[in-house]
Formats: sequence, structure tokens, C-alpha cells
Amino acid sequence: MANYSEQNIDSLDPRNNIIIKGARVHNLKNLSVALPRNKFIVITGLSGSGKSSLAFDTLYAEGQRMYVESLSSYARQFLGRMDKPDVDYIKGISPAIAIEQKVSIKNNRSTVGTNTEIYDYLKLLFARIGKTISPVSGNVVQKDTVTDVVDFIFSLENEARVMVLAPLQLTLERPLAKELDLLLQKGYSRIFANGQVYFIEELLQNVPDLGNEVYILIDRAVIYKEDEDLQFRIADSVQTAFFEGHGECRVMHGDDVRVFSDKFELDGIVFEEPTVNFFSFNNPYGACQTCEGFGSVLGIDPDLVIPDKSLTVYEGAIAPWRSDKMNEWLQPLIKNGIRFDFPIHRPYNELSPEEQELLWTGNKYFEGLNDFFKHIQSQSHKIQYRVMQSRYRGRTTCPECRGSRLRKDAGYVKINDKSITDLVLLPITEVLRFFEGIQLTEHERNVAERLSLEVTNRLGYLVRVGLGYLTLNRLSNTLSGGESQRINLATSLGSALVGSMYILDEPSIGLHPKDAEQLIGVLRSLQQIGNTVIVVEHEEEMMKAADQLIDIGPEAGSGGGNLMFQGSYDEMLASSDTYTGQYLSGRMELAVPAQRRKWRNCIEIVGARENNLKNLIVKFPLEVMTVVTGVSGSGKSTLVKKILFPAMQKLHGATSEATGKHDKLQGDYAKIEHVEFVDQNPIGKSSRSNPVTYVKAYDAIRTLFADQPLAKARGFKPSHFSFNIEGGRCEVCQGEGQVKIEMQFMADIYLTCDSCHGQRFKQDVLDIKFDDKNISEVLDMTIADSLEFFAGQQKILERLKPLNDVGLGYIRLGQSSNTLSGGEAQRVKLASFLTKGATQHNKNILFIFDEPSTGLHFHDISKLLTSMNALIENGNTVVIIEHNMDIVKSADWLIDLGPEGGTNGGHLLFEGTPEDMAKLDGNDTARFLKEKL
Repeated sequence: MANYSEQNIDSLDPRNNIIIKGARVHNLKNLSVALPRNKFIVITGLSGSGKSSLAFDTLYAEGQRMYVESLSSYARQFLGRMDKPDVDYIKGISPAIAIEQKVSIKNNRSTVGTNTEIYDYLKLLFARIGKTISPVSGNVVQKDTVTDVVDFIFSLENEARVMVLAPLQLTLERPLAKELDLLLQKGYSRIFANGQVYFIEELLQNVPDLGNEVYILIDRAVIYKEDEDLQFRIADSVQTAFFEGHGECRVMHGDDVRVFSDKFELDGIVFEEPTVNFFSFNNPYGACQTCEGFGSVLGIDPDLVIPDKSLTVYEGAIAPWRSDKMNEWLQPLIKNGIRFDFPIHRPYNELSPEEQELLWTGNKYFEGLNDFFKHIQSQSHKIQYRVMQSRYRGRTTCPECRGSRLRKDAGYVKINDKSITDLVLLPITEVLRFFEGIQLTEHERNVAERLSLEVTNRLGYLVRVGLGYLTLNRLSNTLSGGESQRINLATSLGSALVGSMYILDEPSIGLHPKDAEQLIGVLRSLQQIGNTVIVVEHEEEMMKAADQLIDIGPEAGSGGGNLMFQGSYDEMLASSDTYTGQYLSGRMELAVPAQRRKWRNCIEIVGARENNLKNLIVKFPLEVMTVVTGVSGSGKSTLVKKILFPAMQKLHGATSEATGKHDKLQGDYAKIEHVEFVDQNPIGKSSRSNPVTYVKAYDAIRTLFADQPLAKARGFKPSHFSFNIEGGRCEVCQGEGQVKIEMQFMADIYLTCDSCHGQRFKQDVLDIKFDDKNISEVLDMTIADSLEFFAGQQKILERLKPLNDVGLGYIRLGQSSNTLSGGEAQRVKLASFLTKGATQHNKNILFIFDEPSTGLHFHDISKLLTSMNALIENGNTVVIIEHNMDIVKSADWLIDLGPEGGTNGGHLLFEGTPEDMAKLDGNDTARFLKEKL
């Protein structure tokens, strides 16, 4: 175990180590540590022990600050007030790159391709070496230059006789005689028509009918290849021919005529020349005109038209044709179905794709749904038809661009028979295969070498971090938290620097243990090219792989901030001083439940087909803990977040986003009175919101302070102790405690308010004390400390204790919600449901949790499970999307999807108890679960 004294840390060489002496940021207790350079280091410890304070707020902040110091004084005037971390010194620091847990992007135009910058390289690649292929003939479209024509002429045999001609543009307004007169004035003396040459002067005396094809004879010559002067003369003539012929020039030798055009056209179509903007769906020039670059249009949604796919046409599968009035559209199909062999008594989901399509297109015996909705559209001046139309409208894939968002003709530009539209719709693994086998000419290779290297590198990293099943066209806001974190990682790796310090915040979030092995390989390769990789992590596999482990503790919050251990994984197993060592060695463990809860009722989803789900039938038991697991991309989020949650919400009258494709819900869903989705989104939009206001404890604390004798004497009400409204708060920072400095082109900086010194309130409010502490000091306490402080204040304790129970005892009462990680925000929400008032009145709630183990140490997971079990004991149902094996082994019921991600996923591999699952062979989840059971 490392223990640095003043002398030995001062004597270390900063060329081999990154040395931190006396770090006091947040709860760090004068911590000194030396991180060996170019190693893979994992920082671990209880949630809130100070890991992020060391990694991000000390190391990364100093790396960034020193970068700013290296800029010019002009740039620094915008950045000069950056706070230095509270530390004696940091030596040997490298440029720092942080990959944090960011909530994924909400922008409707951001895709995996734009987010990773791969799409920017693809646009440039197709603009530079893409060939435009005519959709009519399949030939390459190209325009001719003067050089092309001269090269052709001088490629003919020596002493060949050639004529350079330009077509004469004849118009009705100007007769031929007038045109010829103009040509004479321009200095031309001959024309060519009907296969012979005419002198213009002779024609003007008696103008015959020369037909429609008349050419100006620009030049004629006998070719001598070594005559340089002739080359210049011909080049001039060709240029003139292009000008006079409005872009067209003809070269005639003997009876052969070759047509050249400097327009980009073929087969009677004028094509657009590829540019970067031509392939940009964020630019009006490149965006699909139909969907304006969004990839989807408001049209008739087939799932609303045929909501229950287990019904037959005869039973009323087609919803708009069920009413007496609209039944007249259905009758011809019912009566005549036998004539064209249509099975009206077969359920819709058992019809062949051709039979399903026939319902839309119709035939000579009946009019299909397309004609029906055209009729409804034509009657839209009547309100009842407008209402009917709106009932069946929804977002559908744009038919023009196939959801790729690009203008149709961008698909005519190809490299090796693939357009950019084809590539963005393929899984990333196949795009990588395409680039690895790409065939280019030498010129194309020289142009594309740098670009294709960047694309291949980035695609390779996406595959290696386990995202090969995504497409480049996938919207960023449809990704799970773990997927978006790994996309940020792949983006950073794509431009892998050397000699840098990469600091990652739990990159294993959302990863199945099988995928975590791949991720470790990626981080290793980053370290092996010469970087220091520092990972804040709780995942056991990640700790095993580390060169060095650093454990911060011993407890969380004010009880943390000490360096408890530094050394290898094997040394950690022997260490009994830390919780981490005890859990890793098995001396402490999360016990497997003595028995699994039995269940009688369940919610059953039938025919789940959204994204990659393969027509699943899945049971979610009531009043037990169900865990949905499977490798990344197997369809867990789709099943729970896109089908179960919105479908249950709609039953309770709450409008939410569109429900994913499925046939129906059945079972005892009526027993559920309310649905709560406890996700990792921030608990409040503003920087003022904090855990203590979210769980409604602050009202009681303000009342307590307003009841103090001095407060009564000064006439203070509870509102004076609020930092949200005028009265008692400091007006310089408006109760924030910090002043925001806008940095224009860089991230905003927050500095402590000069007026209240970060205490948020006016001095006369700070004079009011309860038990020797003022309101600002109370807000600075950790939850754990405040439980002792408020002993005896029952109303306050009832609200605060659940925060401690879910493992958040280390956060401060007044900590701004925008400083909480996704996992912490999720646990604050859980605590708000556990407060006494909430649980007494609410039963039969369906709680859905999205990876609640995010950011949790082994020791904290046991607290989380206790809280979740408390919800179930109160008569509620808990469904969890999770990979953490300690939570998986604690479930009453498991649902496992797979076997792979993307198109190879979406199958139901198992549903049952953890004991039954562990018996499976060849199942990835079962392999890791066996070790835990």
C-alpha cells in the first residue's frame, strides 16, 4: 500500500510520474499520490469517496489550465480567471483529454456519423473521388475540358484532317440570314451543314434551307504531332467552339464525329457536380426536399391503421374501416376476396408481405388503403374527415431518401458501386469491410489516402468498443447512455494522440461483461502507443486489467478523500483496509437472496417488433424484481423504454412518445395504477435545483430556521431562507453562490461570488443559527452528517433518510443538481419515492430503472437493492435494465435478449429465475452469472 511522505514524493522524477502533492479539492484530505506515466491506472472507491475530485477536478482541471496558460495573451484575456485546483503542486502533467458521462444529445439532426466525424470525411471523399452514374444508362457522367479535346485530336494518326465545329443555335426570333450575317461580322467565314462546307458570303446572296443541324466551322487543320504552335492554335479553337456552341464542341475527321460537352450531363439529364454541401443533410442544398433532411415525414402510420395484428381482416384488423359508414370500403374485399385467393380469415401477422401490401394498393376488385386515404384527404374541408385523418397520421420513414435524409441524386454518386446513402444505412461492421476492400486508381488513391485512413480508423474503433451493429444514420438521441459514452470514446480514439493523459469516467457503463473485455483491449492499445490512461471505475474486469489500482476512501463524503491503497490487483486482494479489497477477495459480498419471490400475475407483451426485436412474446411479472439483460444492442432498451413504458403510460391516459411496434399488451396490466420511469436525466433544469429541494426536505429546514427567536425578532419568514426568491438571498449572485463568466468560444466558467463569498445569503440571514450553524453551513453538510445534526427533527429526517439509504450520504444538501452524475440523479429520484409520505399512499406502481448501478461501488449496490426491495414490499413492481451481475443475481425474474447486438440480436434467449439461467450452456450472461451464484 502506498503512503507518501513529504520527502519521498518530492524526490520522485516528474519525467516518469505525474506527481500530485497536497490535493484538497472537495473532500480530498491533503492527498499526495504519484501516477506512473504511460500506464493503465484504475481509480476506485465508494461512490462519493473523491475519485472524480482527484481525476477530473484536480488532474484534468490542471491539465486544461496549463494548456490555457500556454496560449497567447490575447486568447488568455478571455480565459484568465480560471480557478487553479486547491493543491500544493502537480508536476509532470501531460495534456489532458476527458471523456465524461454526458447525457446524450437531444438534437434531431445529430447522427452516429456526424457525432464521430466519420460523416464529414465521407462527404469529402465522395465529393473528391465519387463518380456520378446515370440512373438511365448506368454510364459515368463526366464533362470534357479543352485539354480532353486537344488530347483526343492529337491522339489521331499523323497527317489526319480534322474540323472543329460548334453547333449554331437557331431561334425563331432570328432568321438564318440574320444569323449568318452576324457570324460574318464576328469574323467567321464558313459553316458546315448537310455534310458539306459552305462559304457564308456565297450563302447570303441566296439562302437555301439547310435543315436544323448547322455548324460553325471554327477551324480545320492537318495534324502534325510535333508542331507545338498547332497545339496552341487548336486549343484556342476548341475554347472558342465551347463558347459559340454553348458548351458543345464537335471534332470531325473523315466520316467520324466525336461530340464533347463541358456541361455535366448524360442521357438528356443535367446532373449536379458533387461538392461537400451536396452530401450534407444539414444544408438546404443537400437535404432531401421531401423530409427536409429529417429522414421521416408525417404520413399515414401503418401501425395506427392496423393496431392489433392478431386480428383477421374479417374481424376488423383495419381500424378505419370498422365504422358503419366506412365499412363500405371493406365489403368489396370481403365479398371478392375469394376471386383473387385472399385469406380474409387469416390473422394479419400471418399474411405474406405481398398480401399485406395488397391491402394498401388494392386491385380491380377493391380499392386499397392508399385510395381510401386519398379520398379522406380530398374531403378534408369537412371536419370529421380532418379528425379521422389526424387519428392515423404518424412519423414514417421518408420514401424519397429511404431515411438517409439526402437529396435523391446524391445517391447517383458512387465509389466502387456504393453511394453514400448505401453506406450510412449499412451496419458499421459492413462499412468497415467495404473500406478495407476498396479498389481505387492511383490518382484516386493519392486523393483519398488520408481520408480513407481516418474513416477506417474511426470505424475500427467503433467496432472495437462494441458498436459495430449501429448504422452511421442512427440518431444520436435514440442511443442508450452506454452507447453514447462509447461513441465519445471512439471519437477521441479516432484522433489518438501520443504522450497525453486520457481520463475516462466509467466507460463500462451499459456494457455487458462480454463487451467489457473488448473495451479493455481498446484502452490498452491507447496506453501502448504512449499515453497515460486513467479510468474512474467500479467494474471488476477493468480492475483486473489495470497496471495499477488506486483506492480512495475509506468512506464517502466527509469520511473519504484519503489514499487508502495503491498497487497491483493481487496486492489489492490481500488488502483488508478497504471495502474494494474485501469485496474483490470475497471476504465481504452481496448475498444471493435466500429465496426468489413467487408471482401470480404478469404483464405480457405480444409480438414486439420494434428496431431489431424478432416478434417476441415476453412476460413481466408483478410485485417482484425483474431484470432485463443481454449484450449491448440486443434490444433491452427497445423492449422496455420503447414498448413497455409508453404502452403502459397510454393506458393511464398519459401521452408520451410513440409506442414501439407490437401487437398487444395482455395479462393483468390493469392492476398497475401508475408508471414511473427512473432514468439518468438531470433532476432539475436549473443550477439552483438540488437534492434537498427535490425530496422536499428544504421546506421543513426553512421553517425550522424561521422559528428561531432571532429570526422571529427580525420578522423573517421561511421564504427569507430560500435562494430562489428575493428577500434573504444575496442579490449579486442571485442565491447561486457563484457568478457565471461567459467564455464565448469556450466553456463558461463559474467563480465564487465576491459579495457573499459563496454563502448564497445576506449577512443578516446568516446571523440566524440553529445548533450553532447558519443556513449556508447546513447546505454545505453531507446528507450523512445532516442526519446526526437534525436528530430529533422528525419531519426533516423522514425526507433526508432515504437519500442516505440509496447510498447518497456523501452528497451535500445544497449541491447543485447539474454537478450530479447520471447515476446519482437516478438515485435521488428513487429516494423521493421512498420518502414516507410517498410510499404510504402509493401502491401498484410500475417502476422502471435504466442501469441504476451506474457509478456504484459494490458496497453501495447493497444499499440500492435494499431500497428497491422496500418498493416491492410496499406492493410495487420493479423492472431494471442492467448488466451488473450483483443486481442480476438478486433478481426474482430474468429476461435475457441476444445472442448478439444489432441485426443478430432481438431474440428472447431466456426468461426465468437466475438459478435456471446459470444452467444454460453457450449463453454469455449465464457464463458470468455462474461465477456470482
